[in-house]
This record gives sequence, structure tokens and C-alpha cells, in this order.
Amino acid sequence: MSDSYDLVVIGAGSGGVRAARMAATYGARVAIIEEFRVGGTCVIRGCVPKKLYVYASRFAGLFDVASSFGWQVDASFDWPTLVANKEKEITRLEHAYTSNLEKPGVEIIRDRGVVTGPNSVRLVNGGRELSARYILVATGGHPHIPAIPGADLAISSNEAFDLAKLPRSILIEGGGYIAVEFATIFAGLGVDTTIIYRGDCVLRGFDEDLRRGLEAGLQDHGIKLIYQTTITMLTRDGNDIAATFSDGVTAPYEQVMFATGRTPNVRGLGLETAGVKLHSTGAIAVDAYSQTSCPSIYAVGDVTGRAALTPVAIREGWYFAETVFNNNPLAVDHSLIPTAVFSEPELGVVGLTEPEAATHGDIDVYVARFRPMINTLSTKTERTVLKLITEANGGKVLGCHILGPGAAEMIQLVAIPMGMGASKADFDRAMALHPSTAEELVTFKAPSYVYRDGVKV
Repeated sequence: MSDSYDLVVIGAGSGGVRAARMAATYGARVAIIEEFRVGGTCVIRGCVPKKLYVYASRFAGLFDVASSFGWQVDASFDWPTLVANKEKEITRLEHAYTSNLEKPGVEIIRDRGVVTGPNSVRLVNGGRELSARYILVATGGHPHIPAIPGADLAISSNEAFDLAKLPRSILIEGGGYIAVEFATIFAGLGVDTTIIYRGDCVLRGFDEDLRRGLEAGLQDHGIKLIYQTTITMLTRDGNDIAATFSDGVTAPYEQVMFATGRTPNVRGLGLETAGVKLHSTGAIAVDAYSQTSCPSIYAVGDVTGRAALTPVAIREGWYFAETVFNNNPLAVDHSLIPTAVFSEPELGVVGLTEPEAATHGDIDVYVARFRPMINTLSTKTERTVLKLITEANGGKVLGCHILGPGAAEMIQLVAIPMGMGASKADFDRAMALHPSTAEELVTFKAPSYVYRDGVKV
């Protein structure tokens, strides 16, 4: 077998798989190297299993309101069943990813690849040295674990999906989307759940109204929040883990989880041998076409530190193949990326936040708050929030922020007209669909408030 390729991809996650498959369809001889499982973080221990577990956790909330609709529900939950069915599904997806690679002729190599030069990769276990016209690094990232005593007693998102049993209680450190999503999952499955976070509110960088709305929603679901505090030490305390906090308090939990960010997978890749430059964060520095400082080496996905989202990695992998192997240079536009947080309540966001938009000139802000219809027959007080931010006087829509049921599905569709440069007047021309949450986005009559010359009025 020849060890010479047009493209060697290191990492078979979403970005690497798309790039390899597309390059192969354009006639390139491609090898993809993966040391774990095909599918990467998203399929194996990220987006897909996370969403399945979120679905599982939401049944408890539905059971809570069922009686107000006349249903009497007597239900119990079995953790091993969920874990087993999750594994069946991600195994199915892994096989689908593998098949999609093999159909156009991509060679899948189960090994660890290390860059040994601008055009060479060594297989650590197999001992082969591969040569390639181009190398694509798509190794993703891994959970960051704080360097504190006893950190090895805790889990990360990697292990959370496959715990031997559901813990009685869990402490989750972090305030980002991973922390609040897993808090939602565990709390919904009946676990006594606490978030500890160094900031003063979860989801730093998101719209303030949505942050505070989510904060209230998490508390409504029984999740305890400890702010402006961190874990400084973990010790074993019988069947529990004793967590010592930065304020001196120590408390026991059956399980502790770190959701304190993710770090690019670059260690031991040999990138320095080819002169590949890194950012101070450890992410690989790339240009608009995903090319590194070494002309023959490219990088896509989370390892570049641009936008750690699966669809972004897929688009970057696709555009890399178009640029390099189809003579069709394409650069991914990272300026308008919809994103969702599958917490309870759910968030969907696209475009600028209110403070960001206010720096662009005069803006109008439209806000609606109400109880979602599914809760109106019950005593649940959780609120839906929709915010539309536009240029002044019915101008271009700059941002849309939604908190509540179906937020993710709505924001995907909102991203389409926003990507086309739609104005508030364009939204107003759309006929409302009643009764729905999304109709609020096309029935705003007057701004809730405005910014003029940078001042909120």
C-alpha cells in the first residue's frame, strides 16, 4: 500500500470527516487518522448524546403540568436504559459516518497521527510515515480541568454520559452552556444539583435579559446557584466527595463535575516541526481559508478557536475542500452564527447583543415577556422572553434573542432572513401564526426602549 496521499486528515470529527469526504469526491487520495471513534466530540460525547439526555430530563417537567390537562401520570426513570439506548444511537451514527467516508474511497486509519514536517505524518502505533501534499488538523478540543488538589476525583462532560449510576447529588463548576445544560439534565432526572461559578450570573456574553431569565428558570427547577466562588480542593469523604470552596466552606457531594471550558487538542501533535503558529490560547492560528502559517497545513473546527460549534466545523471542512481541491476559494463567514443552549428554559440567539448593537449606532429594542401557553393551566410561573434588536426606525434586524420552549428551532429560522439583511419592516410584513410563541417576532408594534447617541432612552 502506498503511503503517499493528496490529503491526510488528523481527527475524524465533524470538520475532518466533511473535509475528507468532499476532497475524495473531487478525486483526491485521502487518509483520515482517528485514535478514538469516528464522529468526534459531537457524535460520541457532545451534542448528540447531550440532546438525547436533555430530552430525557424534560419529561419530568411535562409530567408536572400533565395534571393541569387532565392527565394522571405515575412514572419512574431508569438510568441504565437511557445510557444503553444512547450508546445504540451514537454507534449507529458512527457507522453512518464511517460509511460516508468509505464510499468515496477515504482510507480510515485507527491510530494517532503526529506531524513530522510540512508534508509528513507519522502513525504512532503503526509506525508508518505518511506523505501528503496537504495536511488538515481537525483534532477538536478536550475539557479543561482546573489544577487543584483532588481534581482527579471529579468528572468532565466526557464521563458524564456513562456514569455507572445516577448520583444522588452533583456539584458542577462553570457558568457556560455545558454547565447549565448538564445541570438541567441532572436536575431533570432527579439529582440534587448545584452550580458553582466564579462570575455573578451564568452565560457570560449572552444577552442580560436571557441570562437573568435563565437564572430564574434554573432556580425554579431546583438548581442551587453559588456565585463568585470556585472549588479549591476535592477530597474523598466516604462515598462522597468533599468540595472545599474559595470562601472556606466545605460541602459533600456524591459527584463533582468540571465544566470550566475546553482546550484545543494540539499537545503532542508535532506542529512545531512544521512551524505552525499557535495563538496564546493554544489554538491553531489560521487565515480566512483555514490555512496555517505553514502553507501545506490547514486546520478546521474547535482546534482553531474560532467558533466551537459543530455546524461551523462542518462548513469549514467543506470550504477547505472547495478551496484546495475544487479550485473554488471559499471563506466561512463567522459573523452571523445562530447558537442554542439546551438548558431549561432553552435559549436561541443570533446576531448582536444589546450592548454590542448600541455601539453600531441608534437602535430600537423590542421585548416581550409572558408565560408559555403550555404552563397557563398550571401554577408554573416560568417566563418566555423574546428580544428583537434593530437599527432605528424599522431598520435592519441586528439581533434576536429567545428564551423559552422551542427557542432553538425558532432561532434557526430567524437566522435565514437576518442573513439576507432583513429589516424590521420585513418582519412586520410576515403574517402572524397564532397561537405560537414565534408570532411575537412579527407583531411588535413599538420599541420597548431605544438607544440614541449611545444612551438608553
